[in-house]
Amino acid sequence: MEIRRVGVVGCGLMGSGIAQVAATAGFPTVVREVSAELLDKGLASIEKSLKKLAEKRTLSADQAAEALGRLKPTLKLNDLADCDLVIEAIIENLDRKRELFRTIDAMVKPEAVFASNTSS
Repeated sequence: MEIRRVGVVGCGLMGSGIAQVAATAGFPTVVREVSAELLDKGLASIEKSLKKLAEKRTLSADQAAEALGRLKPTLKLNDLADCDLVIEAIIENLDRKRELFRTIDAMVKPEAVFASNTSS
């Protein structure tokens, strides 16, 4: 299966880093968070990181801008429905992770790949 669109659930430290890597690699990336405040904070972190990479000339300014343009922030889980790969990066709570996967499994295509991130 070809990965065309990536979804990242959680835009904290780990999730924002994952979303940045996916977008920089050229994938349209849906980034979902539970509140606008957390989403804005995560996107600001990504923008700051990309700016630093451009200043160090690791990426060009155009590449950084293109990566930002590939990010689709959302508060809605159903915006992940078209994603081929969904990576969860939510808090370390097994029950919440299980519930998230059950919910997402009901809305994405059958061949979608799920991945789980842990910070511990």
